[in-house]
Amino acid sequence: MAKVTLKDIAREVGLSVTSVSLVLNNRPCKVSETSRRKILEVARRKGYVPNQIARSLVMQHTDTIGLIIPNIESRFFASLAKNIELKCRERGYALIITNSDDSPENDSKLVRLLVNRGVDGLLIVVSDEFATDERLVSDLSQLPTPYVMVDRFIEGLPCDKVRFNNELGGYLATRHLIERGHERIACIVNPRSNTGRERLDGYARALGEQGIAVRADYVLGSDYYIASAYEAAARLIETDATAVFASSDNIALGLLKRLYAHDLRVPRDYSVVSYDNSAADVLFEPALTSIEQNVPELSQAALDLLFRRIAESEAGELGGPDEVVLDPKLVLKDSVRRLD
Repeated sequence: MAKVTLKDIAREVGLSVTSVSLVLNNRPCKVSETSRRKILEVARRKGYVPNQIARSLVMQHTDTIGLIIPNIESRFFASLAKNIELKCRERGYALIITNSDDSPENDSKLVRLLVNRGVDGLLIVVSDEFATDERLVSDLSQLPTPYVMVDRFIEGLPCDKVRFNNELGGYLATRHLIERGHERIACIVNPRSNTGRERLDGYARALGEQGIAVRADYVLGSDYYIASAYEAAARLIETDATAVFASSDNIALGLLKRLYAHDLRVPRDYSVVSYDNSAADVLFEPALTSIEQNVPELSQAALDLLFRRIAESEAGELGGPDEVVLDPKLVLKDSVRRLD
């Protein structure tokens, strides 16, 4: 049996294909109620099934969202992608997930790829906030498609942003270690990212409130990868630190791998507070006290802002840039011991 098309219905009801499409997609149009009922009746009788591609061409609307993340293997970004996909599906949207492999050049390529695919909006987690591809900044400055930067952002680029308060997270982690009697507190952090720098600022604020100086040998640089943190942790062992603020779960895992290789244990030898509170710590004993970034909350806030922008764009009433800042929280587990 041949597939029923919009042309078949339009021919039978004596109206244009555009009018038929608008009615079947429940869009505003100047069609009488009688004609509307006739279109719906003919479509039902003939067993019409909408063609998404044809619908997109007529409506200039694809019901798809694009997501760019820097590392799909990251527990945090994998969880973010999953939550966004589920929430998109609830709204009747499909999500196209792309992975930039931490490459600013790929960020730019993926923006163009997704826009050329006709996505209705973009969610972007940039690879590197400081070594940003100039073409990406140029493309985003002229982008006709609504977009929201999530978790990370490019300084000086006026756009919608949704993120957690990283400075507060670093502060809460360090303050907890201080409250448990620790003063010799190291920090393993990614200084090449806004998130890392802000978490380091929170670490410094908590120490400063107690009159504790920030020691250069306690601040250890690491990318957000287990292997990089494993190397940084080798320098930690050479210090007299009793506690560590590990500024991501991957960094914490690299730290634990190095400590276990030297027969050092948490919290017996080192107290540790991690960041992200991913499910990964169920593999370790004891479970890691951590700063939690509520991924469902982040996903919801990002999509709420993006869908608002899509609606404004369709109405020709696009508002100015907005920034949503969410608060992380400390989740207490078993990786911090009290010093007597």
